[in-house]
Amino acid sequence: MSLLSSYEGLQQEIQRLAQENQELRRLVQLIQENEELKLVLRNRGIGLSFCSSGLLAEVTASPRLPRRRTIKFRDAERVLPGLPAEESLLDSSPTTMGSPEERFHFAIDRGGTFTDVFAQCPGGHVRVLKLLSEDPANYVDAPTEGIRRILEQEGGMLLPRDRPLDTSRIASIRMGTTVATNALLERRGERVALLVTRGFRDLLHVGTQAREDLFDLAVPMPEMLYEEVLEVDERVVLYREEPGAGMPVKGRTGDLLEVQQPVDLGGLRGKLEGLLSRGIRSLAVVLMHSYTWAQHEQQVGALARELGFTHVSLSSEAMPMVRIVPRGHTACADAYLTPTIQRYVQGFRRGFQGQLKDVQVLFMRSDGGLAPMDSFSGSRAVLSGPAGGVVGYSATTYRVEGGHPVIGFDMGGTSTDVSRYAGEFEHVFEASTAGVTLQAPQLDINTVAAGGGSRLFFRSGLFVVGPESAGAHPGPACYRKGGPVTVTDANLVLGRLLPASFPRIFGPGEDQPLSPEASRKALEAVATEVNSFLTNGPCPASPLSLEEVAMGFVRVANEAMCRPIRVLTQARGHDPSAHVLACFGGAGGQHACAIARALGMDTVHIHRHSGLLSALGLALADVVHEAQEPCSLPYAPETFVQLDQRLSRLEEQCVDALRAQGFPRAQISTESFLHLRYQGTDCALMVSAHQHPATAHSPRAGDFGAGFVERYMREFGFIIPERPVVVDDVRVRGTGRSGLRLEYVPKAQSGPPRVDKTTRCYFEGGYQETPVYLLGELGAGHKLQGPCLLIDSNSTILVEPACQAEVTETGDIRISVGAEAPGTVGAQLDPIHLSIFSHRFMGIAEQMGRILQRTAISTNIKERLDFSCALFGPDGGLVSNAPHIPVHLGAMQETVQFQIQHVGADLHPGDVLLSNHPCAGGSHLPDLTVITPVFWPGQTRPVFYVASRGHHADIGGITPGSMPPHSTTLQQEGAIFLSFRLVQAGVFQEEGVTEALRAPGKIPGCSGTRNLHDNLSDLRAQVAANQKGIQLVGELIGQYGLEVVQAYMGHIQANAELAVRDMLRAFGTSRQAQGLPLEVSAEDHMDDGSPIRLRVQIDVSEGSAVFDFSGTGPEVFGNLNAPRAITLSALIYCLRCLVGRDIPLNQGCLAPVHVVIPKGSILDPSPEAAVVGGNVLTSQRVVDVILGAFGACAASQGCMNNVTLGNAHMGYYETVAGGAGAGPGWHGRSGVHSHMTNTRITDPEILESRYPVILRRFELRLGSGGRGRFRGGDGVIRELLFREEALLSVLTERRAFQPYGLMGGEPGTRGLNLLIRKGGRTVNLGGKTSVLVSPGDVFCLHTPGGGGYGDPEDPAPLPASLLQPLAFPERGSVYEYRRAQETV
Repeated sequence: MSLLSSYEGLQQEIQRLAQENQELRRLVQLIQENEELKLVLRNRGIGLSFCSSGLLAEVTASPRLPRRRTIKFRDAERVLPGLPAEESLLDSSPTTMGSPEERFHFAIDRGGTFTDVFAQCPGGHVRVLKLLSEDPANYVDAPTEGIRRILEQEGGMLLPRDRPLDTSRIASIRMGTTVATNALLERRGERVALLVTRGFRDLLHVGTQAREDLFDLAVPMPEMLYEEVLEVDERVVLYREEPGAGMPVKGRTGDLLEVQQPVDLGGLRGKLEGLLSRGIRSLAVVLMHSYTWAQHEQQVGALARELGFTHVSLSSEAMPMVRIVPRGHTACADAYLTPTIQRYVQGFRRGFQGQLKDVQVLFMRSDGGLAPMDSFSGSRAVLSGPAGGVVGYSATTYRVEGGHPVIGFDMGGTSTDVSRYAGEFEHVFEASTAGVTLQAPQLDINTVAAGGGSRLFFRSGLFVVGPESAGAHPGPACYRKGGPVTVTDANLVLGRLLPASFPRIFGPGEDQPLSPEASRKALEAVATEVNSFLTNGPCPASPLSLEEVAMGFVRVANEAMCRPIRVLTQARGHDPSAHVLACFGGAGGQHACAIARALGMDTVHIHRHSGLLSALGLALADVVHEAQEPCSLPYAPETFVQLDQRLSRLEEQCVDALRAQGFPRAQISTESFLHLRYQGTDCALMVSAHQHPATAHSPRAGDFGAGFVERYMREFGFIIPERPVVVDDVRVRGTGRSGLRLEYVPKAQSGPPRVDKTTRCYFEGGYQETPVYLLGELGAGHKLQGPCLLIDSNSTILVEPACQAEVTETGDIRISVGAEAPGTVGAQLDPIHLSIFSHRFMGIAEQMGRILQRTAISTNIKERLDFSCALFGPDGGLVSNAPHIPVHLGAMQETVQFQIQHVGADLHPGDVLLSNHPCAGGSHLPDLTVITPVFWPGQTRPVFYVASRGHHADIGGITPGSMPPHSTTLQQEGAIFLSFRLVQAGVFQEEGVTEALRAPGKIPGCSGTRNLHDNLSDLRAQVAANQKGIQLVGELIGQYGLEVVQAYMGHIQANAELAVRDMLRAFGTSRQAQGLPLEVSAEDHMDDGSPIRLRVQIDVSEGSAVFDFSGTGPEVFGNLNAPRAITLSALIYCLRCLVGRDIPLNQGCLAPVHVVIPKGSILDPSPEAAVVGGNVLTSQRVVDVILGAFGACAASQGCMNNVTLGNAHMGYYETVAGGAGAGPGWHGRSGVHSHMTNTRITDPEILESRYPVILRRFELRLGSGGRGRFRGGDGVIRELLFREEALLSVLTERRAFQPYGLMGGEPGTRGLNLLIRKGGRTVNLGGKTSVLVSPGDVFCLHTPGGGGYGDPEDPAPLPASLLQPLAFPERGSVYEYRRAQETV
């Protein structure tokens, strides 16, 4: 049969066959009604098989009608008008493929919803294809089906789906896949058992001991990937010359080690056989210090393979880097995912003759390089899909935009990814996906929002976008499946999406178009809420139209996406406005102009294949082989020869591996890296020397030291020239240049661009007539003035007013972004601008924090991120605070307001104040608060204040670290600043602050600061952070005016007040409905018997409450006294938890609350009282009492378990996790920090390598959680064996009074502190003490469990924590930074 290449011939053939095939009649009607489709078919001579939209036309031999041709149509309704596909109807006669020298190259991105196929065909022309990733009714595997269709179309023959494809004309297949990601997200991987060193069975469960969400009392955490745990009897420790030590062995890093216990393989054999009998075939082996001594893991692995385990992942091979927790997670992910990937690969192979034996098949890894099919592993596959997009824009946009740095903006239906490229890929070496921390090279791809599927809410007067997502199912409301209203619906209502340009794949039968009616109906429900608030709220205003509401949500969504982009760039010292925005993904084109404008960018670049850029990136990518090994050498001239030898050996491994894949040496390049850090810090940078050639004072491989100093200065703003540099890892990345080099022949202009139609789109100010252009009809040089829409088969591009689009010589779209027309924003409340200002105010605090982190020098601030930055109004009221460190919430407000009252009018431009006194709003003395007033021309008093609070590791006192367990006066805890002018008239008062920091040394038994250099450096960093805040506040006032900015400061505070009032009103109403009184109360005790009493009186009509702590015990002789600011922080934390959703955390939270704290009590002590324990212990009891009064949950461990260890040459401090309280609908989490702390614990391998201890045991304290309908979480057992004499200090609680249960639940088990002397004598240390320990002594810490909730005899239903709303899986360096900020 000849090809039917014209619309007329096609229609005649369809009409003839329609008489015999009822299914065709629907298609005939569809084509007759669709003028766009007619035009495309006529103009392009295109056949009927619209694979991009899921429509397939095949010519087959009908078994019922011999010798008669039948055209069988699948899903004919899914036609996508204007699709530039090239498929044709084919003859069913079998033919053979052409000559083998003309072969195809396929690049395939198998995404979660769609699979994109990019094919370079014989002769050099390109085919692109988009089809559903899952369509089991029609094909088994989408990539195989895509290849089959293109071979069929190009070869002019039928290729039946049930036969393996001939591979003689296939040269290569490259694939990116979400198989690993989906298996991780959905927990659908292989059954895995974890083999771990004895004493560490729960190590990965406890992890860093930090919780994901600070304010979720249920503490939801991802489930572990392993099903069972076996403890392996073996132990390796770092060697020290001490009595009884064995012979040392040398590890891969060069460190000396001692094998204290060889592997007991005999005992392990029976346990492994038991696993096999239970059907487990995949193992993860994670042994202490295996990064440098892998022999024990290798022995275990050999035994397991001998017994018949099909997959064994050794952590020393999965990623040989120090830190057992992330390395263990990586090995588990590898064992969990690799068999899943291998099954998929085997299934893919079976679709081809010879199982692809003679075809080069490569898979994209998370690091942006391709790897052979057989070496594609689970831990390197998690970002396989998104990585292709980064490679795509790096190889296209970056090149054509003249080397300008590029921000990649990939906005799809279910997630939005942001990345950066400026000549080299930006990698991270540890990142979390779906709750699993992977220690492997990964492109820094930040998932920052839920994309077009982000849900829209109106909450307490605030427009809220996400983080909840509609997902692919049911999807947005317009998908016709009963889904919620989303960003996509808002764009549809605004006319920015045209239903006719989408395939008819929606509705229950997946055969209908997008529904604007459903979008309008869903958005109208939200608009009703908005207008009810506007007309009946505290500031009555005119109602908004439906379009104004939709526009408001789009603007809020844009601002929400801009915040992480600013963080991503500024974190590394870059200006976002200096970048080009590379936009791809189906939804990004509707937001690109607005995002670029908000970030100050003037150019948006959209590739001609933007909808398939990940597939294109696969085609352009190179094959990569990496080799890496750990190291512990100093970076110094005496080690350069060793470093060169190790780099040379790794380079040889990479070259050999690539040559084995067929690459000639001329096509192979290598790049060497050293993972460097300053000694005594944890901030390591993976440094390449490719821009720093070797000198006489560097290794032959390059001047890594110069590269390290340059990058450190750029990212952090300073260097530490006197500090030695340490090499943590040696790495070589080998690259085989194999990417296709595509030449694009630009389409010539044929007159002005043709307007396909004109529609109406809504912009600020109303509807505007908006021409629509078909991208396929545009030629190079065409210029299109905004507003207009550019449509192709995969995306819709909105060119906003004042912007201009141009078709480049390469066929791409470059948009020049013009300035937005100035609008007028009044001081009256507008809920849209309220949400935007909320983001802007938070952005100021966040950017201040980034400056502080970059410029600080101490480990506490730079790496532990123990700081907060905040913005305050002219009255000192908190406006925004970041990050949300619980013990800092609201506390700085008291500090700023004290200074306003204390200093009065004696404050001038160029002045900066320093304070830490508890009576001045301080928490404890090491937290130094730096306050800077913000002046504005024409105003005599400050119009705002900015402040930063940082925890300084030492400010003097009776013990190193300024956290003494036995202090009795404030002076014993360090330097005191009530109101000190740190900067006066612009001059930093170094002499005065130095004198004050050394002053504690004048007190008997005390010392001045032990680290003056770090104190001064960090104080300067705090001043710099405040200066950044002043700059940003000035920019905001310059844009909107002082009156408007201050008005919205008040509106934001009122919004938080409204949310708390709503919560209090709902709580009171609920009690009234149950016939219960509106007064609730609770009481708990400190271990010394001091009562904490609370009585709460609710006023339902006002939505207010009185929190009365009368009856609380008096100030104590020790240091458990809590300054008033601590109680207020605890109260704000509890109110936020009780509200149950994101609200602005500011002064407004406390507006509906009157707090009564008796003077002279433990919660408002005298100015001389010691307070260090109140900050870390009493604060926890205050939280327990407040939550107990509200019946929110049982008590958590109620303690931070502070442990300090030190001697003349070292000091170490940690807080240790316990059990969380159960609640109505959830079991308490075990082994986690709760409430007022969220500190990460030091990794066991780092602990043993830097401090003279051996961690003998760190596991859950089983059964310590209280029984109940919902169980309390278990505490932990932690045993430290000392290798040197040292002073051990413990500051703990809940050793006398148990964490209470609620509603019939039983209390959790008390904590216990034991010291086991070397001779075997065991001593109970009590809750608070300091004791000298000797080598061989063991400190055994048993932390408390959480209380149970409900009668233990009641059957427990499914915990509500397992029923979380769908949210996008946030990831990337921005997410990791925020997590780190909230874990101090």
